[in-house]
Amino acid sequence: MLNLDRLRTLSAIARHGSVSAAAEGLHITTSAVSQQIAKLERETGQQLLAKNGRGIRLTDAGRLLADHAARILSQVELAQAELEAHRGRPVGQLRMGAFPTAARGLFPFALAALRAEHPQLRPKLIELEPDESVRGLVRGDLDVAVVLDWYNRPLPVPEGLAKAPLLDDPSDVAMPSDHPLAGRRFVELEEFADDEWISWPQAEFCHDWLMFTLRSKGFEPRISHMAEEHHTQLALIAAGLGVAVAPRLGRGPVPEGVSVVPVRHPMRRHIYAIWRADAERRPSIRAAVAALREAGERVEAETATEGGSRRGMGRG
Repeated sequence: MLNLDRLRTLSAIARHGSVSAAAEGLHITTSAVSQQIAKLERETGQQLLAKNGRGIRLTDAGRLLADHAARILSQVELAQAELEAHRGRPVGQLRMGAFPTAARGLFPFALAALRAEHPQLRPKLIELEPDESVRGLVRGDLDVAVVLDWYNRPLPVPEGLAKAPLLDDPSDVAMPSDHPLAGRRFVELEEFADDEWISWPQAEFCHDWLMFTLRSKGFEPRISHMAEEHHTQLALIAAGLGVAVAPRLGRGPVPEGVSVVPVRHPMRRHIYAIWRADAERRPSIRAAVAALREAGERVEAETATEGGSRRGMGRG
């Protein structure tokens, strides 16, 4: 009898291409991965991995079994989904990932609604950057994730994932209150070509978007500081150290010394929920997406009313 955990380990190696990457993806040690593969090789009586320079490769037997493992694990997911659908109500644990401003701006309302309407459901929120959430869904570590696209920069989403739009999130430019453009009704990004910029950290999706967008406006941005937390970015702006793009989702009060001005040609983030398509029948996933949609409608209504002018920021 083949062990599902060992098949999941082999499948992770096939996806990630190395033992260390598979261990990171599965949140276990490299030693544990090696032990699982050694046991699987004993069970099958076949060598599944072979050395390849400094790394490893799947043998023909390993590739064959990995292909079967992917289908087996998908069928297990489908069986779990159908069993839950047969019960007809959301029950059990639901693992949910979200980038930080979505975790702050959407999830308090959505999780409270799920608790009130589905007391047997146990949702668990984990803050993750969008690309990490996508990987978590593909690995099976998450059940639902909230991710984002920028209006001019889509987030790659692999086949096999379904998605539902939640809201469009406008973004403004935050600047010191004594900035020459602080009193304007609208601004253009090109007007900040000579300013110092505060960005998200390198290698993050939003940092890559910012560099792409500002360069498309015809100038090379001067990135003076990088901070993941929007509250940190705002503190730097309040001290007169630069300007930043300021999404509206998840804002708290804008601190003293900071002005937030909309961009004439709106910059929007498209926020949506994603999940594995083979788990679509699960009532818990349907309930979570419905709660997130309701939270998104509520945020959009608040943003439209307030115009973003008095709302500060979370992170992400």
